[in-house]
Amino acid sequence: MAKAKDRVNVVYSTNPNFSYETESDNELDTLPPAKQDLRVQLDKKSRAGKQVTLITGFIGTSSDLEALGKSLKNLCGSGGSAKDGEIIIQGDQREKVMKYLLEKGYKAKKAGG
Repeated sequence: MAKAKDRVNVVYSTNPNFSYETESDNELDTLPPAKQDLRVQLDKKSRAGKQVTLITGFIGTSSDLEALGKSLKNLCGSGGSAKDGEIIIQGDQREKVMKYLLEKGYKAKKAGG
């Protein structure tokens, strides 16, 4: 039986046949690098004017996303994070990131300005 915390969108129902929706962790399988369509861009929005390199479009498990993010952070020698299908690397690291992703067989494009 699902806990009350796991219920989604409904607090109470009078329908006797009602079944609660519960959150489920349905992570997608990680696509191979050649099938990934990644976008690399420079972003300054909502970051107090600081520049970050933003990699979006990753499809796969959160553990694979974090592993790719960790290898990119080590390559660039800077901090960052990897969550919600995005990898954020501090600073303008677009050239290094693009070179690394293309060497590893990812399909990557520069996006934005």
